[in-house]
Amino acid sequence: MIEYRGEKFSGYNKPKRTPGYAKKSHVVLAKEGDTVKLIRFGEQGANTAGKPKAGESDAMKKKRASFKARHAKNIAKGKTSAAYWADKEKW
Repeated sequence: MIEYRGEKFSGYNKPKRTPGYAKKSHVVLAKEGDTVKLIRFGEQGANTAGKPKAGESDAMKKKRASFKARHAKNIAKGKTSAAYWADKEKW
């Protein structure tokens, strides 16, 4: 168990839900090399596409593709960007 800025995490790079937090739905203690960073990401209550599912609607496929295209540069920045975690956890 890691405690960082008053929050407890099960480990580095392990996102957790934050239902009590007003704006962001998830938080992760990201570690890349020697850099450790607290990252909050995801809109609270947003209806995201989630993980790909068999029989998924065309609208959801387009929604997922649009998110990935729109945030491609930020996702490519790696574990220290919120877009990377949103892509991995919510899309």
